[in-house]
Amino acid sequence: MEKSEKPMTELDTFIPKDESGITNGSAKYEIQKGDPEAALALSGQFDPFKARVLEHPVTELGTLVHLLKSCLGTGILAMPLAFKCSGLLVGVFATVIESLICTHCAYILVVCAHELYKRSGRTIMTFADVAEEACRRGPSWSKKYSGLARRMVDIGIFITYFGTCSAYSVIVARNFDYVTGYYWGSLDVRIYLLILLVPLIILCYVPNLKYLTPVSMISNGFMAVGIAITCYYLVIDLPPVTNEKLSADITLMPTFFSITIFALEAIGVIMPLENNMRKPQKFIGLCGVLNQGLAAVTLLYILVGFLGFLKFGDATEANVTLNLPQSDIAAQIVQILIGLAIFGTFGLQFFICLEIAWNGIKDRFKKHPTLANYVLRTVMVIAAVSIAIGVPTIGPFISLIGALCFSFLGLIIPILIEIVTFWEKGFGRYNWKIIKNVIVLLTGILALIFGTKSAIQDIIDLYTQKPIGEFFSNLTALFDLSKEVVFGNNTILSANSTGLI
Repeated sequence: MEKSEKPMTELDTFIPKDESGITNGSAKYEIQKGDPEAALALSGQFDPFKARVLEHPVTELGTLVHLLKSCLGTGILAMPLAFKCSGLLVGVFATVIESLICTHCAYILVVCAHELYKRSGRTIMTFADVAEEACRRGPSWSKKYSGLARRMVDIGIFITYFGTCSAYSVIVARNFDYVTGYYWGSLDVRIYLLILLVPLIILCYVPNLKYLTPVSMISNGFMAVGIAITCYYLVIDLPPVTNEKLSADITLMPTFFSITIFALEAIGVIMPLENNMRKPQKFIGLCGVLNQGLAAVTLLYILVGFLGFLKFGDATEANVTLNLPQSDIAAQIVQILIGLAIFGTFGLQFFICLEIAWNGIKDRFKKHPTLANYVLRTVMVIAAVSIAIGVPTIGPFISLIGALCFSFLGLIIPILIEIVTFWEKGFGRYNWKIIKNVIVLLTGILALIFGTKSAIQDIIDLYTQKPIGEFFSNLTALFDLSKEVVFGNNTILSANSTGLI
């Protein structure tokens, strides 16, 4: 049996490298594919799970841990804002329903992959592979769309995680401003983003993910400690539950849905995790790894969202850590730890986008590939930070990513894949799967339309209330000592001073 290497794709970057190989300076998961013809000769039916041979297979427990680490990120910090948009009672039930839909879509993606393994004779597939193979081996009308399906998934992943990089830069800037603003006065977040531009470029100049592995491990530790301290603040001196907090204005539900899907959605890591399992059959099933992991994540998100909104009420921020007492040393430590954790995670998210973009243009730069690669990195980081400067608010930003990107990638695409994959095999008695898919598809489309509309409206309101011209005038004044610069209520530069105050 011939050994081949599976190049790292999509969110393989989020799987800790302690259970995978690193070769030639690049992190890769070595996969030894089975011989379909030999398998068919021996058993009469190709078994992709027996044919799959991994150099470093991951156990069910290891996969569960990786799934939890992939899901528990910055989204949990925005759950109190989501509950502010829904109310305590409505938020609990709505989060459960949304989690069931997201889990189901991830579940059917894996089910379709297992079906397509057998049809194609392959033992592993990426998300884009599944979309392409579903069309290629589906009904005759779908075959011509196989290439388009792959491109749609790749573009969806790129837009989703490039937007996430921009959102992360805003979160880092606001967390650091929370601490420095207490001692030296708060700056406009756009100024912080400009300051962060150079460190982010340097971070993204790291040659490959091998050298980001320690950063990832440290970031995970910082995030865990930061969330733990935040949870401590949420449970002390809780106010009583009042009727006003049980529900909210129904017009805010699109925002709730967008934030929650941003927090819950893990569609990008599903196939990389399944591809590295020792027993991939146990990834699905009623008590499979997927259901266990997302059930635990849902409970934790409900807990943080409920307690956060109950604690801070209408004052709840898009990042709940910004509600912590600014003068408390422990709260300042939280901001620094989570800011550093997200800064490190920016690099991992960035490499997903870099891989997709570089694969699309590398054939045009064969003479100077290294130079072209680093120019691309620089341009991408500048573009991500520029978007953040244009939309320097956390809430509307992650709402837009959740509604526009994750609704499409996490809800609509898996449903379409299932329809094409099982078109010829049927959809169960009374075609119940079609009815179910239509309901989920409509949910995804409505979430995309109304969630995106709500997020864009919030962004428009941002500029209506505080024109961007104020920022540019202040930025220009920073280099003119004859003028006084004021951000908010803070005078940070005066003609009578010798520097920042």
